[in-house]
Amino acid sequence: MTNLQQETAKQPSPDGTDGQPHGLIVAGLGGGSGKSVVAVGLAAALARRGRRVRCFKKGPDYIDAGWLELAAGRSCCNLDPFLMEEDALRHSFLTHCHGMARVVVEGNRGLYDGVNVEGAFSTAELSKSLGLPILLVVDCTKTTRTVAAMVLGCRELDREVKIAGVILNRVGTARHEELVREAVQRYTGIPVLGAVRRSREDFFPQRHLGVTPAPEHDRAAATVSGLADLAETSLDLDRIETIMTTIPDAASTAPPAVTSAGTTVRIGVVRDAAFQFYYPENLEALRAQGATLVEVNALRDPELPPLDALYIGGGFPETSIKELSLNISFRAAVRAAATAGLPIYAECGGLIYLGESMRIDGHDYPLAGVFPVRFELAKRPQAHGYTILRVEGANPFYQQGEEIKGHEFRYSLPVAWPGQPEELVMRMERGVGFMGCRDGLVSNNVLALYTHVHAVGTPSWAAALAGAARRYARDAARNK
Repeated sequence: MTNLQQETAKQPSPDGTDGQPHGLIVAGLGGGSGKSVVAVGLAAALARRGRRVRCFKKGPDYIDAGWLELAAGRSCCNLDPFLMEEDALRHSFLTHCHGMARVVVEGNRGLYDGVNVEGAFSTAELSKSLGLPILLVVDCTKTTRTVAAMVLGCRELDREVKIAGVILNRVGTARHEELVREAVQRYTGIPVLGAVRRSREDFFPQRHLGVTPAPEHDRAAATVSGLADLAETSLDLDRIETIMTTIPDAASTAPPAVTSAGTTVRIGVVRDAAFQFYYPENLEALRAQGATLVEVNALRDPELPPLDALYIGGGFPETSIKELSLNISFRAAVRAAATAGLPIYAECGGLIYLGESMRIDGHDYPLAGVFPVRFELAKRPQAHGYTILRVEGANPFYQQGEEIKGHEFRYSLPVAWPGQPEELVMRMERGVGFMGCRDGLVSNNVLALYTHVHAVGTPSWAAALAGAARRYARDAARNK
């Protein structure tokens, strides 16, 4: 056992008032195992108990993180050992645990699933790195004693991974639960700390491209409340709190001070139903650079407010395509700002919005027209997974030669563009990109790409965007 694991083996006080956060990781045997139901319900139930809860989501994920944010009542941060250096990941984790009582981390995929056969960057590896125990969620559909075999296999595959408790999901009758519970505890020695009955209720209904995001769910608050009720009746919350381990360094790891890098700048963030995919750490990093963030709505605002830079994140522009296209004055304002040299950073959905149009169901919807690109929506994913990019061409934000790690997930594809792949400023060392294994369209002070970046994994990003905003502000003041 490492020193960190020995330190974190202390148990929390039942009332959560001992001054240090305590946490665990909710993991599953695979996607669809029910770990989101348990993680969101657990976080909401702990918050209902008066605990200060911080949630984290392992891996690149916006939608699950949005539900966890709603459950805890504060932003959910991401932990991704592929995108982030270990020291940076740990520092971000401790910083965001500061002042909390309970920490709930939701894993991704199966417990041991990583990018290779050794399970690199898996939830299991994250648990060892952070010294957090695993609360393992197991789908018990049409199984009894075999559940014990699966849990036993998870325990034995890597003894450094501490599986501290099991949640039985989708159990049928009381007899079914009794058989599985007894088998798991007899053959593995791991306590069963809850059992969730099989239900026809779908807490996280699927819709276009996956789980419905919390901002688009018409009963999101009621859903979270219902999951808290479920956790209170189905989970042994008292015992779950006792298996949480302390996070000792969090008490002395305060958030970073704001950089005094010169003039305060105003950076617009397009945030509405179409563009909702922003890592809270990215926004925090911009604020830490001294930026004032101004939320902008591409669906309703008639024009841009006074800004020194603009950040257009990802989302689902296709679900709001009519409203985006009908807001002609806003589209014109973005195009005019790009022409005038406003620094604009756009990723995925933001890239699409800066294009000429998007075709959906045979209809072309005009967009901002910063780039002469026409997009379509395919029926199958066009890219899905981690990316590694090498910056080769001049652009407003990244140094040539810089390596950037990110991720992409899209159904859209460019179907008409007069340029050539070699004009794109980044070469894909991993991933698909925009075209021809390249990514990154540049026009004036605009950079648009399919890859999403995370500020903890790409620390140069926030400083570059804030720096571009300051240069633009100085030039504008000089030209007055």
